[in-house]
Amino acid sequence: MNSFNKEERLCNIKLIDKLYHGGSSFLVYPFRVLWMPAAADSIFPVQVLISVPKKRFKRAVDRNLLKRRIREIYRLQKSEDLFPFLNQRSEKIILGINYIGNEIAEYTFLEKKFISAIQRLKKNISEPVC
Repeated sequence: MNSFNKEERLCNIKLIDKLYHGGSSFLVYPFRVLWMPAAADSIFPVQVLISVPKKRFKRAVDRNLLKRRIREIYRLQKSEDLFPFLNQRSEKIILGINYIGNEIAEYTFLEKKFISAIQRLKKNISEPVC
């Protein structure tokens, strides 16, 4: 359960475009979280896209470091919080996590903020959409 398979990653260009143009979003600094309900054909309850902008971090080493940290936090937190919640509600979502901070943050700071982002995501999913 603590793995991060290829099937969990969002690679479909059409779905990514739909997510950015029609999905809901919120901010929990240093993350901008985009999400939308997905079709039920996926094996996993969440397909995730993690991005760090080249505009803010010119060096690929810095972008890769942040993406690695975010992926690791997601990998560890999904089985504790997100997957049980979505499986209980039998929902599937597409999730985009954008890093909007201006500097490279420490792992512990990112972890705390990511946990609060997951809590807010769960709250947004449970609210009825008007």
